[in-house]
Amino acid sequence: MVTLSPRLMAQTTDTQCASNVPSSQACGYADSDSVAVSSGSEGESQSESQSQSGATASLGPNPGNWVHHWMRTVDKARASQPHFVSPIVTTHVMLVQQYRYDMYWQQDSVGGTVTSNYGASRGLEIIPVTRLEVGIFPPGYLVHQSRTPHGFGDLSFQVKFRAFSATEGHGDYFVGFFFGGSFPTGTPPNGLGDTVLSPTFAAAKGLGPWDIQSTIGANLPASGENTLGRAILFNTAVDYRIKGKIWPMLEQNSTFWSGGALDGKKQVFLAPGLVLGGFPIAGRLHFSIGAGVQIAVTRFHQYNHRWIVSVRFPF
Repeated sequence: MVTLSPRLMAQTTDTQCASNVPSSQACGYADSDSVAVSSGSEGESQSESQSQSGATASLGPNPGNWVHHWMRTVDKARASQPHFVSPIVTTHVMLVQQYRYDMYWQQDSVGGTVTSNYGASRGLEIIPVTRLEVGIFPPGYLVHQSRTPHGFGDLSFQVKFRAFSATEGHGDYFVGFFFGGSFPTGTPPNGLGDTVLSPTFAAAKGLGPWDIQSTIGANLPASGENTLGRAILFNTAVDYRIKGKIWPMLEQNSTFWSGGALDGKKQVFLAPGLVLGGFPIAGRLHFSIGAGVQIAVTRFHQYNHRWIVSVRFPF
């Protein structure tokens, strides 16, 4: 069966820092997958300050080179938005710079066999300018327990635009417009067989240690609509920050189809998960890891009990 992913595939020369946020949080290495901004303990702020010192040193002795300029752009983008962790399934409602590699194992709805996906349409995400993120996601490799042939899926991409945002203490919110899509590099059933475009509206709001991230968008086939149909995707993740390193979360992931083989059908999943990190590796490079499971709560579902492991390297 052809499946559509439940997720969409929603300043100056120097960094300007929020006046009531510690400088190590607002101006330093502040990727939300690695360093949480909070009014936490003095030890947490000191750790983040040390992370920023390492990031600055890692840029090398020539502060005028293009890498230094790029990293300053990244820091300005991070200092202009809240610092929420990336959910397990829901598209991160924030601009991020990282390499992400996900794997999942799902129980198929027919026969109870397991399909594994190594890569899961994640990959490199970079911030070229302060209001944009560009992501390129290599095809994942699918392995089936059934007689379905193994193979690579589709190449996909996403561009995020930050329309409005405010840091902690100044509103703690993010509003953006995303545009993504996939190209038919894989052969069905491992790929969709047609180009699919995915516009998305995304918003997030922080409430103390809590944050809510939500996206609503569509998968719109450029061809093959009679088979694939159109899909509306609505995802929401609620996260809770503990000590700036532990992020339990609960997500809902919904898909509604119009037209095509699944016309009129809908599926909804609840996905409890946990993300740990970020942990410094060297200079700007950090490491985070997360895991969760999607559990179907509607009678119709294309799969059930999808276990997900997500590895992130923010830089």
